[in-house]
Amino acid sequence: MSRGTFIHKSTLITLLIVSSAGVAVLAQDAAQDPGVRRGPADVGGPRAALSPVYQTEYLAAKTLFAREIDGVTGSKEANIGLGPRFNANSCFSCHAHPTVGGSSPAQNPQIAIATLMGANNIVPDFITPNGPVREVRFKSNPDGTPDGGVHDLFTIAGRLDAVGCNIQQPDFAAAVAAGNAIFRIPTPVFGLGLVEEISDATIVNNAANPAKAALGIAGHPNFSGNDGTITRFGWKAQNKSLLVFAGEAYNVEIGVTNELFPQKRDETPGCQFNPLTEDSTNMTSSNPFPPAGYNSDITQFAMFMRLSAPPKPAPATPVTNAGAILFSQIGCNLCHTPTLTTGWSALTGQKNVPVNAFSDFIVHHMGTSLADGITQGSAGPDEFRTAPLWGLGQRIFFLHDGRTSDLRQAIMSHASSGSEANAVVSNFTQLSERDKQALLVFLRSL
Repeated sequence: MSRGTFIHKSTLITLLIVSSAGVAVLAQDAAQDPGVRRGPADVGGPRAALSPVYQTEYLAAKTLFAREIDGVTGSKEANIGLGPRFNANSCFSCHAHPTVGGSSPAQNPQIAIATLMGANNIVPDFITPNGPVREVRFKSNPDGTPDGGVHDLFTIAGRLDAVGCNIQQPDFAAAVAAGNAIFRIPTPVFGLGLVEEISDATIVNNAANPAKAALGIAGHPNFSGNDGTITRFGWKAQNKSLLVFAGEAYNVEIGVTNELFPQKRDETPGCQFNPLTEDSTNMTSSNPFPPAGYNSDITQFAMFMRLSAPPKPAPATPVTNAGAILFSQIGCNLCHTPTLTTGWSALTGQKNVPVNAFSDFIVHHMGTSLADGITQGSAGPDEFRTAPLWGLGQRIFFLHDGRTSDLRQAIMSHASSGSEANAVVSNFTQLSERDKQALLVFLRSL
């Protein structure tokens, strides 16, 4: 039975729903999130139709993304450039679950990173061993003007490779108490090359779907302030390309200067240990993956994202087929567009490849419940990019700040004053519990 086959709601009465965790859920029970899907991570390999050269490039890029650890001045284990302020010391710290390139792992590595190499950082209360990896942004500056920038959790002060640096961590407790701190968690990077290849016209045409208006859905693209094209990466679709995404993260999250972001964010004297830029094109490479070894780190990180295959859903079942129908019937598909298509790819030579990301890649008003008070480009204080749902079945933490691991709660959090999702969430609440369960099982199959 295909996902497109219609199943009348009454037929769901007789279904015994078996969750991905192997627990049977009777139809009359209250619907529950089936939990993180069991089994191996069916993600992390190279895209289809890559030439041998690009397959080799994928392996080189993935190896770097997975293994590179940054220190201040470098060692056998560490690349140079960490800090002076940072949130993590590697890409893999944040993008680890269910495998290299994913999102936050179940055990937060930031706890150990805080005091690595003798660093004297205090772990803030909102960073917990079983909580998500997080970054912090402040809504306002001390004078009341808008801030919105990332305030890194840790400093290199006290590290054995940063003797003489004595800067302090921000006062996170005061910022949290004043309601000035908001959090974001890492987004998975699988399949993002396909997203980069979607034309602006495809996104604009999909956004114009007239069915949206009946449910109070609007939304708009975020745009680059430089060339006016649509930006599509990050929680507010604030980044234009995967190279910008990689370069910014390397500088903001880890502190490594690079060819896109060549200055340190903190230039305190006594905390500068390397000539800049710390990451650049390498013209004397002895890397075992030529010609990839000549690339800068950020080029390799971007290529890993571009060449990674998207997540694969679990095999369809009668329950997931029923859930897929309900997904569209109540209007989830109007923002979480199941499929868009690419333009012409220079990497694969292919055209019109399906991108089954379940996103329209535009930003929407999400209301007071999810508002973070941050403006990025044309994405306002309560606006967020529609989060792609591919790979959702193996994700642990939900929403931009990782506030819940319960999928049903994540759905309900979409409803609040001013949210474009209110009518769709209302439709969800009016489903029977057995239908809600089918929908949740479908989402966990993605």
